[in-house]
Amino acid sequence: MKRLRDLLPLMAAAVALVVLFALAVPGGRFLTVDNLLDLTQQISINAILAFGMTLAILIGGIDLSVGAVVALAGTVAVATLPVAGWPGAAAAGLGTAGLIGLVNGACAARTRMPPFIITLATMMVARGIALRFNEGRPMPVPDSQTVFLALGNARLLGVVPVPALVMLGAFVLAALLLHRTAFGQHLYAIGGSREAARCVGIPLARRETTVYLLCSLLAGLAGLIHASQLYSAEPASGQGFELNAIAAVVVGGTSFTGGVGTLPGTLVGAVIIGILDKGLNQAGVHFSLQYIIKGLVILGAVYLDVRRRK
Repeated sequence: MKRLRDLLPLMAAAVALVVLFALAVPGGRFLTVDNLLDLTQQISINAILAFGMTLAILIGGIDLSVGAVVALAGTVAVATLPVAGWPGAAAAGLGTAGLIGLVNGACAARTRMPPFIITLATMMVARGIALRFNEGRPMPVPDSQTVFLALGNARLLGVVPVPALVMLGAFVLAALLLHRTAFGQHLYAIGGSREAARCVGIPLARRETTVYLLCSLLAGLAGLIHASQLYSAEPASGQGFELNAIAAVVVGGTSFTGGVGTLPGTLVGAVIIGILDKGLNQAGVHFSLQYIIKGLVILGAVYLDVRRRK
């Protein structure tokens, strides 16, 4: 019940934005069914990334590599499609993403390096590896790969976008893991006080490694969807995706100090960021002002979080 009450202001903000853009977008285009379904599809990738980012931030960490992992996983998958088909391509993309996550987790858990620096480094490595494919040029998905293309473009019963269904599935699994298991409680304890968590016997290194592995696997899943949506692997894609994911997490109420946050809050945060992006574009707001508005929204969310925790 308390979690629901905490979500009410966020849900009210999302509704207010929908009403605002319904009035601001010419011709009432914002509230058309096709536009709302397209909005849902656009939100999916950022939400999937944000679920993983929530886990990392909850334990006092961060993962700046997720945008580059999106590009790398999608590129590896598409490069593998001709020889392994869609199952092998999906396994290759997710496996590559998981490897990056294991490196992030092992470095964060076993060394004293800050996660910011670790994931900044792996972001650059992953981006560089992606750009080695096809000299950084797009790699089209063959039309014959209908299953892979359906991942990002099909609609169930002709209505519900498949990416939205994948996103909801990822949300349910991540929410159950975080809010209904001992593993999730351990993450809150680590974010609240690492020393106290160590004293009660929580395996910090194992939990931290698992968090970064999950974060990268979710980024790999987002990479497969993104490549499918684009009908090609774009080695230079995914730039700035990590910032949108962090924005969704922060707007959703997860504290950067760790130990406070929920997956439902992150989902609503991703919806708010998605509505802002699409609504500002359709309302004809200059792209420079869009950056300013989003920056102020994030700043306001962090300020409210700090005030609430005083």
